[in-house]
Amino acid sequence: MATIKTQKALLLPAEGAQYTVGEAPVPRPGAKEVLVKVISAALNPIDWKIAIPPFSSALIPEYPFITGTDGAGEVVEVGGEVTSLKAGDRILFQGWFANPYATFQQFCIVPAEITAKIPDNITFDQAASVPLGLATVILALYNQHPNYPKTLRLKPIWEEGATVESAGKAALVIGGASSVGQYAIQVAKFAGFHPIIATASPHNAIYLMSLGATHVVDRSLSHDQILSKLPELTGGKPIEFVYDAISLPETMPLAYQALAPGGALAIVLPDVIPAELKKEGDNKRIAYVFGNVHAPENRACGVEMYKRLTEWLEKGVIKPNPVEVLPNGLASVPEGLDRLKNNQVSAKKLIAKPQETS
Repeated sequence: MATIKTQKALLLPAEGAQYTVGEAPVPRPGAKEVLVKVISAALNPIDWKIAIPPFSSALIPEYPFITGTDGAGEVVEVGGEVTSLKAGDRILFQGWFANPYATFQQFCIVPAEITAKIPDNITFDQAASVPLGLATVILALYNQHPNYPKTLRLKPIWEEGATVESAGKAALVIGGASSVGQYAIQVAKFAGFHPIIATASPHNAIYLMSLGATHVVDRSLSHDQILSKLPELTGGKPIEFVYDAISLPETMPLAYQALAPGGALAIVLPDVIPAELKKEGDNKRIAYVFGNVHAPENRACGVEMYKRLTEWLEKGVIKPNPVEVLPNGLASVPEGLDRLKNNQVSAKKLIAKPQETS
């Protein structure tokens, strides 16, 4: 491994350019990091958004740039202070917006404390579907970083008594078939919320109910139609938690209106809820989450999640997204990102195999 200096990577050569496969240096791990041979890398909407303003100006420090925020692979080298991992370990991890840490390349580095070993019942492809989606839910609900607004500060599910706080309370997940939505359903079930209602296309209903949704409402219904169904589905319970995994101007008003006064709403894009819907004294809490465990304000919560993730996957408490493996390694990523951009992917995660890049 020490003799390998360059690798294949998916590059953004310059601002406004198209993704292209090229060469990049193989990074070296720091004392608390590991070098990973990336076997599977999942595609996410941020990967097409980051190529255009305003995301490009906010998140790209320099060109050529490598992206990719979901990965699974094999440890090939460990830093001098790493004791939790060794060469040959199978791990899953989240990428970051700096070339050495991105997953759309054949080798990357990652801090050891925000990785988890992949249990034997999970494949590399399945494992790569987990990091960003699950972190986007966990961080929105349970991050306890002081003075950080992008969290609901619920009692973390890994702390004693956490389920008492949410047990038997009604929850709504908008966009239940999305990657993040699938994890929101599972975390809500784990936390004890009940009933758990999800909006999705009817053909995804059986699958989402297998994850923990008690009811699935057709997402094509009007807001008024959906809102009118909720009291019957909850048995008259107020909805005290809403996770809007879509968070577009078309969905946020529904999320806010469905939420009971004093309830908690998690969104994944900036708040564009119309001001006229926000009534004084309704005490509805809103958290706009930045779902990456590398961010300093998210790191401690991410470490706690990764400490437990192997066990959650092994026991089936958290199930990976269904996956579709793309052909031709990293060369297939641009087409896959176009599919994501055009809403042509439903209830599954697209996976690229960097080692298969020719």
